[in-house]
Amino acid sequence: MMTRLLIAGAAALLLSACATKPIQPKGIHNAAATGKVFKKMKVRTTAYTHTEPGGIKNGVGGRLRFKSPVRSAAADWSWLPLGTRFRMMGSPQEYVIEDYGSALVNKQTIDLYMPTRRMMNAWGVKFIDIEILEWGSKAMSLKLLEGRQRRKHVRTMVAQLRSQGVKVASAGSSGSTPSRTRSF
Repeated sequence: MMTRLLIAGAAALLLSACATKPIQPKGIHNAAATGKVFKKMKVRTTAYTHTEPGGIKNGVGGRLRFKSPVRSAAADWSWLPLGTRFRMMGSPQEYVIEDYGSALVNKQTIDLYMPTRRMMNAWGVKFIDIEILEWGSKAMSLKLLEGRQRRKHVRTMVAQLRSQGVKVASAGSSGSTPSRTRSF
């Protein structure tokens, strides 16, 4: 019984600490609410599939998505943070950054999830124009990555996020002081 209470308390603490607002450029508001686009840019895109290392799970533990209103994508979270939503210019299809990979660190590349190797190979490498619809959270990216630093590419993203001044808010704080929390 005591163990269940401790687990429930830890989960509640973690969820309250995770409730941070996404870091966005000054003067910009949530695009979903306003219908506005944050930023347009040309990016290098590649594709990946669940039969590669990493499997069907994304960086936050959910399943990779393709046949849904929002598709999964991966990037260096110190460049495009977890939760960043975008679409390709001229396409209504939305993507969300919810994964990362070693080949993406220090590269301004977005890896798009494809459900088959054939689709992945057909995509190849494309330079496309995208519209950022909503910026993700660098603080949440850091929070999730901090406990995964046994891999070099994760340590690199953590170091870059910290060098950008990103801090993880401790539970019960306003987010103004850094804390060393362990992620799940």
